[in-house]
Amino acid sequence: MSVQGGLVAELESADALVSAVDALHALGYRAVETYAPLDLPAVERRLRLGRSRLGRYVFGGGVIGALLGYGIQWYADVRAFPVSVGGRPLHAVPAFIPATFEATVLGAALTALVGVLVALRLPALWHPVFEVDGFERASADRCWVQVAADDPLFDREHTRADLASVGAIRVESLPETGT
Repeated sequence: MSVQGGLVAELESADALVSAVDALHALGYRAVETYAPLDLPAVERRLRLGRSRLGRYVFGGGVIGALLGYGIQWYADVRAFPVSVGGRPLHAVPAFIPATFEATVLGAALTALVGVLVALRLPALWHPVFEVDGFERASADRCWVQVAADDPLFDREHTRADLASVGAIRVESLPETGT
């Protein structure tokens, strides 16, 4: 996977970040990423981030877990090792419910875990923005906006001027890597 270089700009507040994202979107930039110490639904709406499909996958993982859990119990009790005790039925649905529920939860939880790791591209021990001095403040009191080098409008000098014009405190270049 190749991490593209680009430019990252430090902004003073969440309001400045929202304004910068609006301005960059109006200028035509689409490969924009934001970093902030708090959740900003206004930025998510402006970036037009779609609704996550993870919920559907988790539901599917739960259904598959339930089917597998019930199916394994049914196969073991009815086909592989049928034991008739006291005239009880081989296929006892009430006895299968607790383990089926547990298999449902397990399937959904594993799907959610894998889905989050894939969606966030984790584990990622390094990212180019970590090389920018002061970026650690993104988890405390500063907001950052990045324009990736693969954006169709990206031109290092022109984009640097655009980022400066939207209220950036400073604009830094990101290193390109071929990891």
